[in-house]
Amino acid sequence: MLENQYQYEFREAGCDEAGRGCLAGPVFAAAVILPPDFHDPLLNDSKQMTERNRDRLRLIIEREAVAWAVEAVSAVRILNGSFEGMSLAVARLDPPPEFLAIDGNRFRTRLELPYRCVVKGDGKYADIAAASVLAKTHRDEYMLRLAEEYPQYGWKKNKGYPTREHRLAIREYGLTPHHRLSFSHGIGQLELQF
Repeated sequence: MLENQYQYEFREAGCDEAGRGCLAGPVFAAAVILPPDFHDPLLNDSKQMTERNRDRLRLIIEREAVAWAVEAVSAVRILNGSFEGMSLAVARLDPPPEFLAIDGNRFRTRLELPYRCVVKGDGKYADIAAASVLAKTHRDEYMLRLAEEYPQYGWKKNKGYPTREHRLAIREYGLTPHHRLSFSHGIGQLELQF
């Protein structure tokens, strides 16, 4: 069972992102403040959950959270895009948080808030797990809309992640405006992944 949050002295927002390792599409970042008594036995790191459970929990989190926000950031610089997205999401929370629990091992922000980075925090704290669910479901929804425009890349299934199918489609059809130019998409790189 997940601990509700990292600390209980200050109003805490859990923060996470989705899509940093993708070849296409933006990074989505979320910030969530949960009520102190929030509990759902299905809540976990979004990568450990089924799509059906993520979608179910998204509705619950969005309904029951004290505050939540999701931001999409063009992933020109992937890591900084994640930091920027989390900062933008946090800035939209009302009431504002007094402390941030960040999934991962680093974070940079201009926000003047204390924070703690927690490696694998989405599997330890409910507020970070809730943020991971919102970031993932909002990003997946976005990629499904893009998949209608670009069906040849298999985004309905791979959501822009570097699957074999996606890499082969890049080889055959080239890049879209939604592909990240910061990643190497060259033939040599594509062949290394098989």
